[in-house]
Amino acid sequence: MAELKKTLGAGTLIALGAAGVIGSSFLYLSSAFFSDFGAGGVILGMIGATFLAACVALAISELTAAFPRAGGEFVYAFAAFNRPVGFLVGWIAIGIYVGIVAFYVTAAGFLLAQVVPNMESIPLYAIGGETVYLPVLALGVVLMLIMLGLNWFGAQLAFSAQLILFLVMVGLGAIIVVVGFGHGESSNFFPAFAPESQNVTGALISSTKFILPALGFLTGFSIVAVMAEEAKISPKKVGSIVIFAVIVAGAFYAIIFAATAWVIPWTKTAGLQAGTIDAFREAGFAPLAMAAFVIGVLGIVTTFLAVFSAVSRLLFSLSRAGMLPRFLSAVDPKYGVPRNALLFTAAAGLAMGWIGPGGLTWFLNTGGVNLAFMWIFTVAAFYQLRRTHPHLSRPYRVRQTWLPALGGAAGVILVVVSLVPGTPLSLGSVGEYVIVLAWPLFGFLLYWLTKKPADPEDSLRLLLGDYYHKFRNSEPVQLRATESAETEPRQR
Repeated sequence: MAELKKTLGAGTLIALGAAGVIGSSFLYLSSAFFSDFGAGGVILGMIGATFLAACVALAISELTAAFPRAGGEFVYAFAAFNRPVGFLVGWIAIGIYVGIVAFYVTAAGFLLAQVVPNMESIPLYAIGGETVYLPVLALGVVLMLIMLGLNWFGAQLAFSAQLILFLVMVGLGAIIVVVGFGHGESSNFFPAFAPESQNVTGALISSTKFILPALGFLTGFSIVAVMAEEAKISPKKVGSIVIFAVIVAGAFYAIIFAATAWVIPWTKTAGLQAGTIDAFREAGFAPLAMAAFVIGVLGIVTTFLAVFSAVSRLLFSLSRAGMLPRFLSAVDPKYGVPRNALLFTAAAGLAMGWIGPGGLTWFLNTGGVNLAFMWIFTVAAFYQLRRTHPHLSRPYRVRQTWLPALGGAAGVILVVVSLVPGTPLSLGSVGEYVIVLAWPLFGFLLYWLTKKPADPEDSLRLLLGDYYHKFRNSEPVQLRATESAETEPRQR
């Protein structure tokens, strides 16, 4: 049975989870956010979103500690429900992450164009209102090859680089925060809401409205779960890191937003173009404006690396369970990484990346809906396994079992407001609705065409490895007896 090599320590897993969440767009969008929600609404809304994401992270933490296998939510859905549901969740996760990988093929070049105008030369074509330039696309190809190279020689190399970049990003963020609060004034921040929202009701409404878009900035913490098989620390610690990663990322966002609102009047920042970057430039701290820009660049690289790795492990996991072609589960004997899955990830990212950010925005927008679906299935798996396998070994155990339900409820709300036309977060085009429907249909076509083990139990055995017998032995005796009676005729 193909097994991945255990090389990841606690520090690299934290960097993987937190840096996989922290991107770059929040630095630019703080202007629009302050204008729409007020500084107070943005900060309180981010705190609320972090709490809800942490509720989902609780469920993932317990499940990751119980099943520290590559695949994350795919593994839990299969174990809790059945093979088709597991495949659906895994395929949705692949869709989310492949869209992000493809987006970053051109996103880095477009960000760099802010300081290197020559990046936007030699136009090739325009899709979705965005022109794709040759230097931008070339940089994306180079970055993709770097991601492939870092992963090619083992997870330890890739995520040692991730840890270093994450520490640099946190260090620059700390300098921005210290200067922002040290040289800014409270009068720049207060009143923290627009005049029409300065009463309790208005402040609550502004903060609540920002929670939904803020949840989109917290995607990626479950990558820790996807990579859990490669952790060389205890399953309990891996579970704890899932929660820690989302809290670190949410706190990073909230503190940077607060420093931005403190250094100059947030109402002035609301009228600027590049949010945090322009705010510190206006305050007379040009080097810190550049530091904020560097954070954005590092955010792209670290998220790119984390998501690229996650896609390959998801492909590997589905293949190992017999739900995708077998060649994707081949593991290099020396470095312990799924090289075929890595090559396939790079090829898929490059194939989609040429579309450019104008077209790929559709995939990112639908990714938010798919993420909400994953949250719902994951929380459901948490409660289902609590019911059907009460004696399952759970090295990390959630004490307040009602908390994950809040995260699941947030997922339901996200799905509703995204799919129902006319809400502030509705999908913006017919094409996006088509993608939401077409991706799972395409997945099940592939699922149907792939030769799978005749018995779903064999798929589960391959997926869980050494944890399979622990899983089955944790079932109540009555349930085991029922399943034995059902399978006995087939065994004869």
